[in-house]
Amino acid sequence: MIMEKLPYAKPFLFVDNLSQIDGNGAQGSFYFKTDLEFYQGHFKQLPVTPGVILTECCAQIGLVCLGIFLLSEASETSMKDLGVALSSSQMEFYLPVYPGETVFVSSEKLYFRFNKLKCKVKMFNSANELVCKGELAGMIKYSTHGA
Repeated sequence: MIMEKLPYAKPFLFVDNLSQIDGNGAQGSFYFKTDLEFYQGHFKQLPVTPGVILTECCAQIGLVCLGIFLLSEASETSMKDLGVALSSSQMEFYLPVYPGETVFVSSEKLYFRFNKLKCKVKMFNSANELVCKGELAGMIKYSTHGA
């Protein structure tokens, strides 16, 4: 299962569900619980999810999950020790995400070659309003046994 291979754990795991994944993209969701620690200091009177966390959520669902899928399809060897490095991000933000909201992320693969994956990503809220969009790229690689 792809989610079991993610190199993240709570409190830095921003994937609850993968609803669709294939060679062209991924879709998934995440619920921002009201007790997440960063809400304590990111605006005292009206907590808002930081843009860097929204970007990370998009990267985990749209880039890393897709990368794991693509690597597992391409390799017949036993894989372990996933390495991920975000190499570029260009995001535009349109709406805030408040504590207690669920977001939905979709990605579209632009290219995957030499272990570098680049995707277009979009995040929507529960009202299907565009929260943010952009392009993310990263290097995704597994170490293989005996390597």
